[in-house]
Amino acid sequence: MKLTKLIAGTLGLLMISGTMVMAETKFTPLNFDDSNAIQANNAQTSTIKNATVDQKGTVMLDPSQVAGGKKMQNAILDLDNAQTELRNQLLNYRTNYAEIDGKFQSTKAARKAAKKKIKQAERKIKNMENAKKKIRKNFEQKNNL
Repeated sequence: MKLTKLIAGTLGLLMISGTMVMAETKFTPLNFDDSNAIQANNAQTSTIKNATVDQKGTVMLDPSQVAGGKKMQNAILDLDNAQTELRNQLLNYRTNYAEIDGKFQSTKAARKAAKKKIKQAERKIKNMENAKKKIRKNFEQKNNL
């Protein structure tokens, strides 16, 4: 049952990732400022006209030709830095989780051992109670003779 669920989950993830790859487009926004849109369009059309037919995919422009190119690079760097910071935070969270999980496992083992000792003590007490009852019963039988 677990194996079929694992296989079904893997196939589902494979299908989802495959459709995401197939649906991926080669669109990259070239300008961010609406005020520079006209200038960017003129630069783009002249560059695209100069592009050869042999090239496949998108036409790569020099960052100086793209309106907001430096801004875009700075934004990407900021996102990379934020992503690195979040990954470091994730490592800290995982370390903390592992530490807490270790404490939990040791506490769980100690709890299990304590529960076992309690049951053993309860069994001994119960056995002693039964022994006392048997002794009293035998004592009463001997006194009654």
